[in-house]
Amino acid sequence: MTITENVSGGRSAVREIQDWGRRYLRSHPRQSLDTLGGQVLLAARTLRYLAEDVVKRRFQGREFVQQAAFMAGTAFVPTLFVTIPIGVTLSIQFSLLAGQVGATSLSGAATGLAVIRQGAPLVAAILLAAAVGSAVCADLGARTMREEIDAMEVMGVSPIQRLVVPRFVAVILIGVTLTGLTCFVGFIAGYLFNVYLQNGTPGSFVATFAEFATVSDLVLALLKAVVFGAIVAIVSCYKGLDTRGGPAGVANSVNAAVVESILLLMVVNVVMTQLYVLIFPRESF
Repeated sequence: MTITENVSGGRSAVREIQDWGRRYLRSHPRQSLDTLGGQVLLAARTLRYLAEDVVKRRFQGREFVQQAAFMAGTAFVPTLFVTIPIGVTLSIQFSLLAGQVGATSLSGAATGLAVIRQGAPLVAAILLAAAVGSAVCADLGARTMREEIDAMEVMGVSPIQRLVVPRFVAVILIGVTLTGLTCFVGFIAGYLFNVYLQNGTPGSFVATFAEFATVSDLVLALLKAVVFGAIVAIVSCYKGLDTRGGPAGVANSVNAAVVESILLLMVVNVVMTQLYVLIFPRESF
């Protein structure tokens, strides 16, 4: 191969990369807007069908129970084992920080509030997206590839009403339950580590937490759980119903659903936390 051929081949490769970059920049914003619009439309239709089913008493209770049981069995153990090290890590960091500033007695308040306000909802939501959201997306994606969704539409059965609505409610319910679990386990893990391994005072740990923690902190955690569960449900269902390309398309949809859910959860968590700090400035830490 001559030097001229090498140079021309390198230039063609660079030109190909440049063309790909231009196509990506032109198509990606439009595809992002299409995805956002589709997810907003799916959320609106899901809420409408949910309200209609509740009013007319035709909610898919059996499907809801089956999905909720499956989701609980899928996410319970991973959430438990992820929450324990996170609670211990928070306890270590806040205890060290409290010792450096001479406020060791406040380690309980700092650890407990961090777990309730940030750690519990976020850990539960991430595990929900990774374990439950991926399963929901894979299930609906496989149904789409087998043309079950098209068959339901031909028979006049709404896939959103029959499949999405029960999963939407189940994901929110499991998200709230997992958040409560992570709050309890995270606090207990931090308490045990602080008392038995860092020689903390049990009464001081509990007293400072009870002094600084308020009902609004728990309300914030549960509100985050509801919002996070709704985000995971809508993103996972949309990606599943929008699957294309056979088995490889199902895998791509699952990957996209998990990544998008986690990114949205992070952004929404920051927004909700900042709003809480602005609305309740005296109760922030």
